[in-house]
Amino acid sequence: LSKTDFLELLVGGFGRYQWIHITLLSLPGLLMASQNLLNNFVSGVPAHHCSLPANHSIHYLTHLSNLQLLKVFIPLDSSGNTLDRCKRYVEPQWQLLAANSTANISHVQTEGCLDGWTFDRSEFFTTTVTEWNLVCSRRSLKQMIQTIYMGGVLTGAIVYGGLADRFGRRSVLIWSYFQLAVLGCGAALSSSYGIYCVLRFLSGMAVSGIILNSLSLKVEWIPTKARTLVGTLGSFVFTIGQMVLAGLAYWLRDWRKLQIVTCAPHFLIFAYSWWYSESARWLVLNHKPEEALKSLHRVARVNGKPEMIDKLTLEVLHCHMNKEIESSRSSFTAYDLLRTRAMRRISICLIAVWFSTSFAYYGLAMDMQKFGVSIYLMQVIFGAIDFPAKLLALGTLSYLGRRVSQAACLFLSGLVIFANIFVPTEMQTIRTLLACLGKGFTSASFTTVYLFTGELYPTVIRQTGMGFVSTMARIGSMAAPAILILDEVLPALPSLVYGGAAVLASCFACFLPETLNFALPDTIISDNNDVSDLGVVSTEGVSLKELKDRVGTGLDAL
Repeated sequence: LSKTDFLELLVGGFGRYQWIHITLLSLPGLLMASQNLLNNFVSGVPAHHCSLPANHSIHYLTHLSNLQLLKVFIPLDSSGNTLDRCKRYVEPQWQLLAANSTANISHVQTEGCLDGWTFDRSEFFTTTVTEWNLVCSRRSLKQMIQTIYMGGVLTGAIVYGGLADRFGRRSVLIWSYFQLAVLGCGAALSSSYGIYCVLRFLSGMAVSGIILNSLSLKVEWIPTKARTLVGTLGSFVFTIGQMVLAGLAYWLRDWRKLQIVTCAPHFLIFAYSWWYSESARWLVLNHKPEEALKSLHRVARVNGKPEMIDKLTLEVLHCHMNKEIESSRSSFTAYDLLRTRAMRRISICLIAVWFSTSFAYYGLAMDMQKFGVSIYLMQVIFGAIDFPAKLLALGTLSYLGRRVSQAACLFLSGLVIFANIFVPTEMQTIRTLLACLGKGFTSASFTTVYLFTGELYPTVIRQTGMGFVSTMARIGSMAAPAILILDEVLPALPSLVYGGAAVLASCFACFLPETLNFALPDTIISDNNDVSDLGVVSTEGVSLKELKDRVGTGLDAL
């Protein structure tokens, strides 16, 4: 069997199998964006003020309008333009109803909302905030939901990344679909805040398992030259998902219904996910060549090349994968990501890039109510900006390479965030435009780093590596909401932190090796090789630059 025949059998160009495979793996991405940004709507904070005293005789004052009653019982906030959200007068201030009243009320005694809150139902019918009164002294609990969810995503990256390298991408992915379907729908039935947080944490773990293993199954079943296009276009599904979320939230406006609608489709996805084939690379490197052969035969049949099945035998597979099989006889752990100098350099740089990308992204995306625009419209705008941003990323990834694209996206996002510091708060249109631009660059950075990381880490430890570095992203997404509190110290401080992190990470990205048009590595980089040449070499001392010249061997075509 010649190299050309072997390559044609495994890939069949970009055959029918790859099209179906990529499509089915990408569809859940429509709902992954919904999960990550769900808290914007499920825990939306409507306008609110203290409920009027329940034991007062105001019920008999039918000649007074609601606005007049509010003026008597609810003070204005520090801006003097809107009602205070957390205080009311201890005694009604009837003198305020007098025409041209100049009464001094600066020293009038106030109290908290002893009878609860009255919420504006025009934007949201019900949210977790209105159901469990997550306002005023309890307002931090609203952000805590997102932090707990991201903690679940972080835990899932650690747990499911390692499990996937041990038990396979397919089995962990199927389980993650089922977990999200059951626990996500269960969250909609939560009777208390605590139960809801626990279920969101477990849902976050499932989301991490889905994202990481979908990416690996895509990367390991497509040709080298198609990875850039597939990786970038696949990310558009997440972009469309952000806009779908806005439409669903606007239509339903009820947090329990929205929770169910975004999670129930995973039962269908779980049902069809059994069609997936396990990665042939993973099967071979985990001493399951017979199963790998079955998967390759299946790909050949689906791609319309049944004549190649008889030509591909275990002997042929072992011949082409001999070096990779030998190198995989050792077991690998997360320690191997830092064991050699070359791997340590890659991992440290990726940690900085993943953390800062997620940190800046969620710093912008999780506080959309501050822009003074309808949150539903803002979500659509934030989603739409990803289209030109990711098309730009596709062009730079294909022609300038991964390293330049990664560094440029982070640097430009930092500059835009810095620029917003100098725009006056009353110029909301310009501030919103700059925020959208910054979000676009961070989205492009996410697209790049997912593809880049999958190409940098070798097959034997790819999922562990993805889980390791994406853990830093989850820490960034957990830290982002907390940084917003710093605006009480200095309004510009959150932007300085977000922008500074992005610019610093762009410097780290410059030290990553280029992977454009190079085959996927299968083995750990040794200390005897120079990572700056391209970065990924085998334990046999063969650099990727040499591997490029013999891309038809082994499973490099995938």
